[in-house]
Amino acid sequence: MDDSSREGHVGGTVTYGLLAAWALHDLEEPATLPGWLRRNVPALRERFPEVPERVWRRAEALDRREFTVAVGVMGAVVAAASVAGRRTAGRSAFYRSALDGFGLHGLVHLAQAAAVRGYTPGSVTSPLLVVPFTLWARGRLRRAGVLRPARPRDLAVGLATVGAATAASHAVARRLVRAARADR
Repeated sequence: MDDSSREGHVGGTVTYGLLAAWALHDLEEPATLPGWLRRNVPALRERFPEVPERVWRRAEALDRREFTVAVGVMGAVVAAASVAGRRTAGRSAFYRSALDGFGLHGLVHLAQAAAVRGYTPGSVTSPLLVVPFTLWARGRLRRAGVLRPARPRDLAVGLATVGAATAASHAVARRLVRAARADR
């Protein structure tokens, strides 16, 4: 049982729960994204002509193997954040930024689904898992006295953290997959 209600105590359900929630959520994305892009990019390109053509070309060229490796790299980042959270009883700025970024990225998935007026990869688990877990974990951290109310700066740091981690994960994955292909 998680004992996060005591002042200053944050249990593993809150900290390692971030990794568990992320893993469950990210099962949806690799399973659905490549096929969803193939089916939807042509219509999205017409519907959103202001999006630069290079974005559409990159989406069409998504390599399933590279994407899967990027998810694995991101998993390592989330695991590191969860461990940092556990070691510091939720006080780690890295953990809290990752938690905030996780929740905000869930809202981004919902905004994407609203923009396309339909399903987008990640939009099923976001309202069922990502957003509720984030709100629950933040509540536990707040009750334990280790989290102050969110400020706009905290939200910006959370989004920047998830954005940087996503970009870095894809860059690392691209290099790893290219290196593996070159070794053949």
